[in-house]
Amino acid sequence: MSVNAGVQHVEILLVEDNPGDVRLTKEALREGKVRNNLHTVMDGEEAMAFLRKEGKHAGAPRPDLILLDLNLPRKDGREVLAEIKDDEELKSIPVVILTTSQAEEDVARTYNLHANCYITKPVDLEQFLHVVHSIEQFWLSVVKLP
Repeated sequence: MSVNAGVQHVEILLVEDNPGDVRLTKEALREGKVRNNLHTVMDGEEAMAFLRKEGKHAGAPRPDLILLDLNLPRKDGREVLAEIKDDEELKSIPVVILTTSQAEEDVARTYNLHANCYITKPVDLEQFLHVVHSIEQFWLSVVKLP
């Protein structure tokens, strides 16, 4: 968590290639009760560069929470999750899978890769906002993050 002028901010990394979902997530988190810094990357390779502080992400903060879509360009979310959980420096960061996939094999595989949570994105706007608020309430208000 970063501290600005005595106020704690939770660092969140959103890995999402759908601009509409990025916008809705930003809006929902902006309306939330927890102060946060939301960082967004559009594909799996950029997510790993951010997490490893490579290239243009050299000054990136360590996220307190990662919201990860599965169906991403360049490197899909399953690969990103596997890399995060295999990395001693990154594996303690909670990863919430936030995806449109309802496939049982995706649910099973991501939990086998040590995802902390699996949420299927609703298509309805109000339900999507509710899901993001629920993530915020649980992961940023109830849970003690590493």
